[in-house]
Amino acid sequence: MDTGTHVVMGIALGGLATLDPAVAASHATATSVLIATIAGSQIPDIDTVLKLRNNAIYIRNHRGVTHSIPAVILWPLLIVAVIYPFFQGANLLHLWAWTFAAVFIHVFVDIFNAYGTQALRPFSSKWVALGVINTFDPIIFGIHVVGIFIWILGANPGYTFLIMYAVIIVYYLRRYQAKKRVLVEVRTLIPDATEIIIAPTMKFHQWRIAAMNKSMFFVGRSEDKKVEILDRFKRVPVPQTLLIEAAKKDDNISAFLSFSPVYRWEIDEFTDYYEVRFIDLRYRSNGHYPFVAVVQLDCNFNRITSYTGWVFSEKKLRKKLGIIPS
Repeated sequence: MDTGTHVVMGIALGGLATLDPAVAASHATATSVLIATIAGSQIPDIDTVLKLRNNAIYIRNHRGVTHSIPAVILWPLLIVAVIYPFFQGANLLHLWAWTFAAVFIHVFVDIFNAYGTQALRPFSSKWVALGVINTFDPIIFGIHVVGIFIWILGANPGYTFLIMYAVIIVYYLRRYQAKKRVLVEVRTLIPDATEIIIAPTMKFHQWRIAAMNKSMFFVGRSEDKKVEILDRFKRVPVPQTLLIEAAKKDDNISAFLSFSPVYRWEIDEFTDYYEVRFIDLRYRSNGHYPFVAVVQLDCNFNRITSYTGWVFSEKKLRKKLGIIPS
């Protein structure tokens, strides 16, 4: 989920914690738990700072180690170690338990996004992405904001957020059922599909679709329960050439290929350089595919420049590559 949603989730969990008798009986415990649940709802995304270095490192590592099983165990210990000295009258066990819940829920809800997490590390480096909830879901965010506002007005926070979470669980189930219906429709249209990726959007009845069979890529969308195939691309294996092997050694290309499960490729040859481009097919927006990785190599296959990330026009991509002055 996005940062804002994780913040309101931390506040809501701190309110829910007041149903715990040990929290309700102690001001120190209640205050420290609220601080800890907000911190615990944020700390797995500390790897966002990697974006300050470059997109390649960010793409390769975001929601990786920081969302792994060891991290889920260690983050609560770290947070409690920092907070407890300021609230030594707090119930240490219950402070840890609610902090652990905050960290666990952060990682758990991220699994439902299309981006997913490597939550099974160190046992598996596979990305776990159920693709049911968009990274920012206005309904989930809005429900949390309403719950917090009701708490401010004086309602019991424990029961307020208990009801809120019951509503959200029902919402998750509805989203899962909606995605399942889309999947059935896609399988009807492409009965020989070998892989189907259905990604949510901020709109309840709108989904992005990327699929493939042995010979074709299919890109489409579902809106108001109607599935439409928008683009078709011939599925051509990436050639095993010296040019491609040199391109794959570039950090940006390597990061893209480690993350993207469905993409097509292009090679353009110019007078004094080659350009190799990989295009993720999951994020079609207004006829454009914004998530790409591009590398330019000279005639000896040495890297000139490269980029990976989200760009929404060819002009902006050229700027990222340093071809057009900013």
